[in-house]
Amino acid sequence: MIDMQGVYKTYPNGVTALNGIDVTIEQGEFVYVVGPSGAGKSTFIKLIFREEKPSKGSIVVNNMDVPFLKWKQVPLLRRNIGVVYQDFKLLPKMTVYENVAFALEVIEETPRNMRRRVMEVLDLVGLKNKARFIPDELSGGEQQRVSIARAIVNYPKLLIADEPTGNLDPDTSWDIMRILDEINASGTTIIMATHSKEIVNTIKKRVIAIEGGLIVRDEHRGDYGYEA
Repeated sequence: MIDMQGVYKTYPNGVTALNGIDVTIEQGEFVYVVGPSGAGKSTFIKLIFREEKPSKGSIVVNNMDVPFLKWKQVPLLRRNIGVVYQDFKLLPKMTVYENVAFALEVIEETPRNMRRRVMEVLDLVGLKNKARFIPDELSGGEQQRVSIARAIVNYPKLLIADEPTGNLDPDTSWDIMRILDEINASGTTIIMATHSKEIVNTIKKRVIAIEGGLIVRDEHRGDYGYEA
């Protein structure tokens, strides 16, 4: 699914974010990526869907050699990757339905299949009755659920969640985790960057800890291991 070998990333300002990463993530895993602020977690995630390119090393995702993809090939890579952000990134003037459907319009899905699939994922995240609402009419937790629906609507093999509970209250955070766990149970690989010690220590999954640009710990059913 994902294989990184000898991965380094140094930015133009001279900051080295990753300093020799070796890791393999199999299809169907749920992996937390943890570590102090500035440890390299965001860079690790961005390299997977080619928002950044490594300075050195090999990255293979879904059998695609990510660093060497031509720009016209990057959309094909991302078609199999859903991304959920901390700040939702919803289109403010579009309805919930339109925000989710947008991902299917890009791949020219038929209107009939689009409606069926959009309503299916909105039902999964508990928002089928709010399809006509716009983002400003929703709570933060509801907006995050819309962003999850949008990320999975085209059946991605991989879902990347970058601090998906960071701006949410505790009860809403657990609702989001329940949804992510359900998506993972259906076979989707999930990589989740988080600072939530409570979530990691309660919902036990694989934990990859990054510090100083290095993987310092990789444990199945591990704990957070840092002060939150």
